[in-house]
Amino acid sequence: MKNIKDAMNQWEQGSLKKVLDKSPEREETFRTESGIPVKRLYTPLDLKGSDYVEDIGFPGEYPFTRGVYPTMFRGRLWTMRQYAGFGTAEDTNKRFRYLLEQGMVGLSMAFDLPTQLGYDSDDPLSEGAVGRVGVAVDSLADMEIIFQGIPLDKVSTSMTINAPATVLLAMYIAVGEKQGVPPKKLMGTTQNDILKEFIARGTYIFPPEPSIKLALDIVEYCAEHVPRWNTLNIAGYHFREAGADAVQELAFTLADAITYIEKARERGLDVDDFAPRLSYSLGCYMDLFEEVAKYRAARRLFARIMKERFQAKDPRSYLFRIFSGSCGSTLVAQQPINNIVRVTMHTLMGILGGDQAIHTACWDEGYAIPSEDSARLALRTQQILAHECGLSSTVDPLAGSYYVESLTSEIEKRASKYLETIDSMGGMLRAIENGYVYREIQESSVRFQQRVDSGERIIVGLNKYRMQEEENIEESAIFEMDADVEDLQRKKLSALRAERDIQQVEKRLGDLREAIDRGDNLMPWILEAVKAYATIGEICGIMRKKWGEFKATTYI
Repeated sequence: MKNIKDAMNQWEQGSLKKVLDKSPEREETFRTESGIPVKRLYTPLDLKGSDYVEDIGFPGEYPFTRGVYPTMFRGRLWTMRQYAGFGTAEDTNKRFRYLLEQGMVGLSMAFDLPTQLGYDSDDPLSEGAVGRVGVAVDSLADMEIIFQGIPLDKVSTSMTINAPATVLLAMYIAVGEKQGVPPKKLMGTTQNDILKEFIARGTYIFPPEPSIKLALDIVEYCAEHVPRWNTLNIAGYHFREAGADAVQELAFTLADAITYIEKARERGLDVDDFAPRLSYSLGCYMDLFEEVAKYRAARRLFARIMKERFQAKDPRSYLFRIFSGSCGSTLVAQQPINNIVRVTMHTLMGILGGDQAIHTACWDEGYAIPSEDSARLALRTQQILAHECGLSSTVDPLAGSYYVESLTSEIEKRASKYLETIDSMGGMLRAIENGYVYREIQESSVRFQQRVDSGERIIVGLNKYRMQEEENIEESAIFEMDADVEDLQRKKLSALRAERDIQQVEKRLGDLREAIDRGDNLMPWILEAVKAYATIGEICGIMRKKWGEFKATTYI
């Protein structure tokens, strides 16, 4: 170390000083997106005190800094998922089948707002929102159409659904059974992370306690009946989209995970029985090295939490398996073709960060539902990086970089401080109730916007390198929603109500009502209700009457 110090001092007083005398730097401008100062130069001195085996180690071994599997992408590429779903079930089935034909191996399903909030398409509160930001799913009949011709034992399906996740998962299980695919063979993920809804996204229905109970009903049920299903995808992505920086995103994601694990243990579940099926979703912003360091820090910090805090014994419980995706807020409506470059960088971050599944946004996603052409280009972006660029040839290629390793440790340290603060408050639920998490995210969001407004944070096409005449995108290239979607969906729902066995529906809903009173795991009862073609609005309506609805003003 002494020789390095001497050499560095010599360099600073010699070559560097001559340059700085002519062209001084403004060091305060060199910071990561999270405000971490970036030094001019990183050397072995920045890793002083670091132990290779304890802190970096080997892929597939504790503390998993270098990846959750020994061979990573040499053995198997990440799952390429494109977020899709819009309009009616027929529309979404067509898009899914198109993407699968183009080589996509994992489906990622978006639901419209009425579905996310547990309302049927013919509910007055659904007016104007049916099929608009995702597919409308009112009953098992819609789910059957969505997966028509798609064998559920051959694909992995991720569902971005939270408050009514039990209902949508039950529908998926029922479709599998109709296809002859037993639950034990189903592969996929329910996001099912309700805590972040109270902070960052807002598609909650019930108060926190019953909401967490529903989330854990899936965890418990799938551990026995759907063992290949990822029961909880704990999503920091939405914290980031709400304005959190990378450190806050990681810290609040882990704080949510700790809460779910503690609640599951209170329920009598052994951590090693359910933790291996937890997964995590983190965003991709624009600072490549910080994002890569964030993913590496996430794996290491989580592994230490599971080993030291929860005394997990199964190594699979230590795995922080990451689904990363382009943050939509990084897409710019001005000069939108430039977004192709941005989402390529997002994919690169996920690959270099060792993520297990990657979603690449489409260039036109800043102002429209993606067209088939833009969705194909987003998928091709991943395929080109996977097969043409040598990125999957070696594991964790940035490991050993003085900058990356230093930044990984700094992010871990700062995230740990957040966790200590949240623990001192009594945990994440209390930190949500007293507004702490919300305030931290808001303050971060304001700081970022101030940097953009001042021009310190350059966004090409938005606050610099603007064009007097913006690019005109051909109207034929922009996807347009069928104006008749809402009417079509309501007619389908009306026909379903007329054709189904109403007595059977009422019986199953009555059974569900009694199961709620007893405090049962509700998954078996919801499964029977969806098989009778009870609608999402009817099922959630039973729970609304029992538990009431959450009002945001209670906490914030």
